[in-house]
Amino acid sequence: MKLILVTLLMGLGLTSAHGRAIRASTDPVKDEPPITAKDQEHWAFQQLNTQADGKAAKTLDTFIEAKLTEAGLKRSPPASAETLIRRITFDLTGLPPAPEEAAAFQVAFQKSPQPALDALTNRLLASPQYGEHWAQWWLDMARFAETDGFEHDRERSRAWQYRDWVVQALNKDQPFDDFVRQQIAGDLLPDGEEVATGFLFAGPDMPDLNNQDERRHVVLNEITTTVGSVFLGLTIGCAQCHDHAYDPLSQADFYRLRAFFDKAVLPKIDRQLGPSVREYTEGVPASVVYVRGDFRRPGPAIDPGYPRIGGGLDLPAQDRASLAHWVTRPDNALFLRATVNRLWLQHFGKPLAPTPGDLGVQSQVPTHPELLNWLAAELPRQGWSLKKMHKLILMSATYQQATQPPGMREEAVNLYAAMPRRRLSGEMLRDAMLSVTGQLNLKTGGPGVHLPLPKEISGTLLKKQAAVTDDNTEQKRRSLYIFARRNARQPIFDLFDRPDALASCSRREQSTTAPQALLMMNSEFTQSMAFSLAQQAQERHGSDTQSMITWITQRCFSRQATEQEQKLGEDFIRAQIPLAGSFQGALADYCLAVLNANEFVYID
Repeated sequence: MKLILVTLLMGLGLTSAHGRAIRASTDPVKDEPPITAKDQEHWAFQQLNTQADGKAAKTLDTFIEAKLTEAGLKRSPPASAETLIRRITFDLTGLPPAPEEAAAFQVAFQKSPQPALDALTNRLLASPQYGEHWAQWWLDMARFAETDGFEHDRERSRAWQYRDWVVQALNKDQPFDDFVRQQIAGDLLPDGEEVATGFLFAGPDMPDLNNQDERRHVVLNEITTTVGSVFLGLTIGCAQCHDHAYDPLSQADFYRLRAFFDKAVLPKIDRQLGPSVREYTEGVPASVVYVRGDFRRPGPAIDPGYPRIGGGLDLPAQDRASLAHWVTRPDNALFLRATVNRLWLQHFGKPLAPTPGDLGVQSQVPTHPELLNWLAAELPRQGWSLKKMHKLILMSATYQQATQPPGMREEAVNLYAAMPRRRLSGEMLRDAMLSVTGQLNLKTGGPGVHLPLPKEISGTLLKKQAAVTDDNTEQKRRSLYIFARRNARQPIFDLFDRPDALASCSRREQSTTAPQALLMMNSEFTQSMAFSLAQQAQERHGSDTQSMITWITQRCFSRQATEQEQKLGEDFIRAQIPLAGSFQGALADYCLAVLNANEFVYID
């Protein structure tokens, strides 16, 4: 009977599948449901112990070992030096190691493994390429692009300044709590960094919308949704029309959070917002709850306030600076869990809590809840240093173990009995090919570079939108600096699952499709990279095929070629000469095969 009643009420839009009431009344503040003790029982809403205690003496490996032992499993053996140099270098810089770096590390590793790993990690964390690589992780969540999106997709001439700020902040290891505060309220904080507030306006917008009241409503709701997702790991945007169907988030909670941003958004037709934020003192509509989320139906007035399930309600709630301090308080369990869960995802290819953008009631229980809590508490204990958190993870035996063998049981994979194998992103693939061919331009910062697009894509754009940066060396800069257009992405980024920047992305999808293989084999870019690699091999080694194969293997795989690989390579090139028409053409085909090899495209 209860199931029938719930089903009926769901049809009327009055309850969720879990029986939680969905209220969309004309007075959502007056009718707001209380937070109950049952609501607070959910794992993500429980308090953290951020004080040093007996557990502080534990290490990351302690928690992994306990789960493995319980399941009757053992950790895999340590990975080889060749595997670790490539894994760690890609993880921290998004680039492959140079052959001389790989060779030097392998010698040092044989003498003394841990000091060699320690020195390698320190060097890479201090590299300017660290901030460039990890900036993309953050820009995905910030829904960053250099255009508005929608029909006209107008360029944002200064959007790149926010991207560069993120890179610089990560490179100098700006404490993560301050990193976040600056993005919410850099214009209001003492010695604040106003450019950081580009985070708030980084999302899509429609400046030419006829009804600017509607535009303001949509922008404010989008900002509020993004702040809830990125900083709290909650789908608070689901409460803009009615109380959340599953989580203890009321419609009033949503509009209280939105009220912090009301004075920052006062649009004018055909004028873009941002890139940074300012507080308006006149002409700003009063903060209200909109009945059923309809901008034409303003409801009761509401003051800025924090989502009640997040705790800390005794803190003042006045402006964005107040919000910034509330979000980043060292006991904010949601903020801390969401952050370290995403860090873990980037290093291991899968998060401890399976849905990093939603830690609410619908999320699955973390595979290692005690480890997630320990890492969350460790972030403030480490002085909010992301670099220290990276090193904590990278120096663990769990991270340094061998990659999962074929046929490993799913249970063992989920419990980290081996290191998961990960595919490079589209950006990393492009940068890696430019790097191994010696063509990567490491110039930093500045406006985005416009690359040529295939005719089938450029033909859909306005003439100005299809313009290309003339300087060929500029076209070979890191993918981070390629102009980020919402409506037209580079094929290698699009096919390898780059998000569309229309909404915050905590976890990229990872598809496997035929067009990916076709692009890697046939695109003008990959063909040119293979030809360049072959040309350089010939210039260095003349007609010595064996030396060329050795050199190509060292550059692309960061290791020596095996005897079998030498023979297969020589046989392939010899057989390919009649088909390619020349030795150089056959060598280029061999290089193309290497660039398409799993060992190049994946990180072990």
